[in-house]
Amino acid sequence: MATAVRESAVTPVWEVTRPARRSRVPGVVLAGLRDRGPAPVDHRLDPHPVLTLALACGEAALGIDEPTGRQHRGSLVTGLGFGVGEAARVRAANVEWVQVRLSPAIARAVLGVGPAELERSVVALDDLWGERRAARLRERLARAASWEERFALVEACLARLTAAGPAIEPELAWAWDRIVAGHGQVRVEGLAGELGWSRKRLWSRFHAQLGLPPKRAVRLVRFDRAATRLAGGQAAAGVAADCGYADQSHLHRDVVTFTGVTPATVAGQSLVAPADMAWVDHVPRLPARWGNAPAPGGVRMHGPATGVAHASS
Repeated sequence: MATAVRESAVTPVWEVTRPARRSRVPGVVLAGLRDRGPAPVDHRLDPHPVLTLALACGEAALGIDEPTGRQHRGSLVTGLGFGVGEAARVRAANVEWVQVRLSPAIARAVLGVGPAELERSVVALDDLWGERRAARLRERLARAASWEERFALVEACLARLTAAGPAIEPELAWAWDRIVAGHGQVRVEGLAGELGWSRKRLWSRFHAQLGLPPKRAVRLVRFDRAATRLAGGQAAAGVAADCGYADQSHLHRDVVTFTGVTPATVAGQSLVAPADMAWVDHVPRLPARWGNAPAPGGVRMHGPATGVAHASS
């Protein structure tokens, strides 16, 4: 069914550069962003079903202001669902930064803390990596001659961290992947049943290792897809139908819960060009490590626990 798309007069805030190829590190999506100027950037920050690293590439730094008045500047990390229901603001001027969309399944390996410890929060990268490591990467990104060189530097760093860091249970990586692949239109009872787990067991392990309960993950992934479509100019009625909401009122309630504003407001605030929107907001998937996690259709995967089963994202 065709979905109506309206014309938007909003000028995009960010100029987006995409890597020439998909990241070789599973669970990662990279983008280079530069503010378009000449006016400073000031916009609402909506929640996403990923952890986001904002890596500064020069002297000018991205800033995030919390509703409490607390301010953050420099290379930052936002946790799952940061900005839910609150008016967190992104502020910047003449800034270039590498955005890393990070699957919660590899967050502990990359950041040194689990996603549950960062849920709905923003912290300085220095506090997680230490000042020396964070400063070293920042200096190398500033010296890089191109976006592709920057992407290669970040990817190499993330590859080292994920190779050495701890992995989550393969069943949970599989469950996260199913939620993302299904755009949040999956039932938690179905996931538990396919795993052969009780709902309580799935809830406790999912929350502990991925940072939020599975039902909230389903809602956040579904909302993220709907918000992207609204910002791209699609009509709310079509978005509600395509994204699995019971009706337009259901969509309205979810958008207000997650953002504090109405779908019409979300639709009027596109921050990147329509051609870039779906890509830059892409939710990274992490293929489950080989083990006893069921594949779609109930077929089980078997293999060494240290291997990675590669699949398209």
